[in-house]
Amino acid sequence: MTTVTAYAAPVGKAPLERTTIERRPLGESDVMIDIEFCGICHSDIHQVREGWGDGIFPMVPGHEITGVVTEAGSKVTRFTVGDRVGVGCMVDSCRRCENCKAGLEQYCLDQPTWTYNAIGKDGQPTYGGYSQKIVVDENYVLRIPEGLSLDVAAPLLCAGITTYSPLKFWNAGPGKRVAVVGFGGLGHMGVKIAHALGAEVTVLSQSLRKKDDGLRLGADHYYATADAKTFTDLAGSFDIIINTVSVPLDYAAFLSLLRTSGALVNVGIPEEEVQVSLASIFGNRRSLTSSNIGGIRETQEMLDFCADHQLGAEIELIEAGQINEAYERVANSDVRYRFVIDTATL
Repeated sequence: MTTVTAYAAPVGKAPLERTTIERRPLGESDVMIDIEFCGICHSDIHQVREGWGDGIFPMVPGHEITGVVTEAGSKVTRFTVGDRVGVGCMVDSCRRCENCKAGLEQYCLDQPTWTYNAIGKDGQPTYGGYSQKIVVDENYVLRIPEGLSLDVAAPLLCAGITTYSPLKFWNAGPGKRVAVVGFGGLGHMGVKIAHALGAEVTVLSQSLRKKDDGLRLGADHYYATADAKTFTDLAGSFDIIINTVSVPLDYAAFLSLLRTSGALVNVGIPEEEVQVSLASIFGNRRSLTSSNIGGIRETQEMLDFCADHQLGAEIELIEAGQINEAYERVANSDVRYRFVIDTATL
């Protein structure tokens, strides 16, 4: 076992505190990673504050992890000491079900082992990236291309793949009109990626406060959803709408913005139950659907794509002692556009 410094919530809804945790011994297929950076995802806050249900405590959040391999097990073939690597939202899966075999480990029929707030196959709680080191099976580790610095690459392990996967699945590209609802940590990456794929991109944000940033990062258009005129002007406009916000929407209003056979894809999960009228999807073969992260193969594809197009996240680099303040700022939408922890400050 290796003892490392970490930041953890001791109980639900409590502030995070500096502490120590134990990392498992290095297995023959494992790599030990010195974590250099870890992004703060809104889902970290949902889980620490138990907005999505009971958590496992103490909880060390963090699933946007980048760092360097410092040790490799005897049967590791994909990585060597010194490699620049990343770890995303999952660290294992059953590997036997049809989804795992198809490279869709995020939809493992036996449930993926999430990077934190889960129980691993050894029966122990998993701890995330707000820590100095992590031990992960090499099959769930990603290679960070040289074209990406580790700090701006960290949010790609969640925010990047969470938007890339549905954009690819629903064929965003030239001739397609894509709208991104919300312009935060996920939304700004959705705009960058959709633009790089060649789609015509529109941001649908509550206000025009971030319009200049949206246009700078690749949006062709930017509208305020607080203005009712937006929904009349844009009726029937989009092939794909990626909803990145984690609060309930007027789904009928947003579905009305889709073209025939268009899809409204939810990648944020509200803490509250939502209601949808089925009448809002009839008549134009519209779809209300969802998307999780991507599998390991697709996540590596996303990282390579982002390196080729120089698409790092827009970040605010913080010290570990600022985590609780950062949580409050994320909850108040006061970040442009992803907080990233410099783990050297742990």
